[in-house]
Amino acid sequence: MSPPSSRLPSLDGVRGVASIVVVLYHVSLLARPFATGSVSEPVWDIATETPLKLLFAGTEAVQVFFVLSGLVVALPLLRGGTGWPGFFVARFVRLYLPVWGALLFASALILLIPRDPASVSSGEWIADANATQVDPAHLLAEASLTPASYDLVNTLWSLRWELIFTLLLPIAVLLAVLLRRWAVPLAVLMSITMVLGRVAGLDAAVYLPAFFIGTLIAVRLDELRDWAAARPRRLTWALLTTGSALLLVASWLSRPIVAPGSTLGQALWGVSGVGAAGLIVVAICSPLARRLLEVRPILWLGRVSFSLYLVHAPILASLAFAVGDERWWLVGVIGVPLSLVVAALFYRAVEHPSHRLARTSGRAAQRGVDAVRARWASRPGRSVSRGSATPSAAQPRAAQSPSDG
Repeated sequence: MSPPSSRLPSLDGVRGVASIVVVLYHVSLLARPFATGSVSEPVWDIATETPLKLLFAGTEAVQVFFVLSGLVVALPLLRGGTGWPGFFVARFVRLYLPVWGALLFASALILLIPRDPASVSSGEWIADANATQVDPAHLLAEASLTPASYDLVNTLWSLRWELIFTLLLPIAVLLAVLLRRWAVPLAVLMSITMVLGRVAGLDAAVYLPAFFIGTLIAVRLDELRDWAAARPRRLTWALLTTGSALLLVASWLSRPIVAPGSTLGQALWGVSGVGAAGLIVVAICSPLARRLLEVRPILWLGRVSFSLYLVHAPILASLAFAVGDERWWLVGVIGVPLSLVVAALFYRAVEHPSHRLARTSGRAAQRGVDAVRARWASRPGRSVSRGSATPSAAQPRAAQSPSDG
């Protein structure tokens, strides 16, 4: 079998590409109200109902994040890189500190740049999903990651699912390990669940199975890589890449003949999770995909992707309220590069320090738990069997970077 590796650089590249797709998606939401007329409407249809949609398939890109998170968060635990107490402490620090920083950043923008609802299109993303004022109670609610919707930092809705999956991770890992021989049938079952969940309007059935598919990939990662090494033909990976990408945006490609709100249209959106999982497999196994995803600019995007995910929506919204969303093209021209710059600064000032604090606090928590276990085991009258756990001589590592968004 392939030697174990806890680092998959190509997945950092996937994270970077997905984050840019989400940014472009929000620019497209600003443009959508103005896609009318003899010229604009056909252009919009071509952009959204062909494979060009892959460039700004934002909601579908979040499914990629979820599969990726299920993989990279579970992998260190499966390989003994950390204990559960240390993992949970580190994970919560890495999730919450950047979120709180992003909320403070968004609140500052709202206070500094007035948001007049009359300056943007009503009934659209810009008006419905972006706050025009800062309410302290609402700020605290979003900071907890417990509400179902968010308008200070609109993208936090996906972090709520990250939090839920984190709490369910022990169950997910246990099931994945116990049922590893049936990983493929389980992945198929999860795929069917996502389709049915979308049709039924059950978000938990749409998103949580995507995380679990990622955990199944983590459990069978070495076998998957061995399987891929025995199939180096480019045609195989070209077909898998194309098929996965088309499944990711199947609901959009079908819109000329399938109404998006119909049962079939919803079912086709449900298969986006299958496409997301396929793209993750390609990123891990395809030599060409790995080379493309591991070039320096893409890896840089991957490094700042969580920061970019958190700061871009408040920046785009502030610009849209300032100049009017009818100038969406100007918002995009200024907002996308500005978001990249702010993301790099946010990474240095907030996210990277949170990584260090997460490692430190995770190790401290694990040592504390191990010390308590050791004292409990050494109490008079308690015998320790030969197979019982003892504190590790080496400090456990904090969990690998989550996809977060």
